[in-house]
Amino acid sequence: MFAHQPISYLLASPDATILQTVELIVQNFGARASTVDHAQGALEILTSDFPPALVILDATLPGMEIGQLLAAARAKMPRKSYPIVLIADSITQEWSDCLVEGVIDDVILRDARPEYWRLRIDLAMRTHRMGCELDSLREASSLHSQLDRLTGIYNRKAMLSMMFRETDRVQRMNSSLSILLFDIDDFGHWNERLGADLCDDLLCKVVERTMHVLRSYDVLGRPGKDEFLILLPGCATPNAMMLAERLRQDVFSEPFRVNGESIRLSACFGVALSMGRSPVVVLREAEQALQWAKASGPESIEYFGEAHRPPRAPVTYLSPTSGDELVAW
Repeated sequence: MFAHQPISYLLASPDATILQTVELIVQNFGARASTVDHAQGALEILTSDFPPALVILDATLPGMEIGQLLAAARAKMPRKSYPIVLIADSITQEWSDCLVEGVIDDVILRDARPEYWRLRIDLAMRTHRMGCELDSLREASSLHSQLDRLTGIYNRKAMLSMMFRETDRVQRMNSSLSILLFDIDDFGHWNERLGADLCDDLLCKVVERTMHVLRSYDVLGRPGKDEFLILLPGCATPNAMMLAERLRQDVFSEPFRVNGESIRLSACFGVALSMGRSPVVVLREAEQALQWAKASGPESIEYFGEAHRPPRAPVTYLSPTSGDELVAW
């Protein structure tokens, strides 16, 4: 069985003369048209998997008032993805209101000449395309403002916004939410040794490895130069601590290959539990836990709820001789 092909234009009118006139105009545009003479047939096409590129509706279409027809179509497909041109005997206040509200895109009088029909249909299509392009640019701009330019993950402002959103979810559903912060140890050393460009490459590689460890609904962001924040919905403290351990192993135990050298990075981790409290408070707790971890030495993991223990002696890394000249700090 052949797959259904998308319908280019929908022409809905009980007037055979109108259908014939408009169909000829549509064919001149190189489009394919589907014609119906009843509201139910129009509704089925408007809500199908292949909606039309343009809809031309006759105000006298039987079976349902035009307003009800459009409302029924919006109920099933809230976002209108096609321009709607109405055929009417006159431009009433009702149709003027629909134009202002964006329910329809144009009104063409029934007795208009074919040349005028062609002009208005072409204008409706071009205006709709420009509107769609503008919406896409706005969405792209909005998304771009939320992303870290280097790594492509969320920036600090976006992460704070998501923390408030996830906290609302915790309060409504009485679920768990953990915050995990990690910071790459002595990253300033690598900046001096490798330079900014190669260190930027290192950060991107860290993000790439981290994304492989996280679940699809975990949220990763970069609030600072070498600091990363992870929101873990539905994750209690023990699981968050286990994830920190996995990150320590899967992300940082394997050296990163940069500029012919194998660079051994390490990181410290701080974990805090939301419990539906203010995201600002929880973030401060995660930052405090991270500070405890840093004081304990590289590769340390701390949880805010634990009693603050005296810092351990710093860990010293050894760089064994290897074929790829392993470098560690």
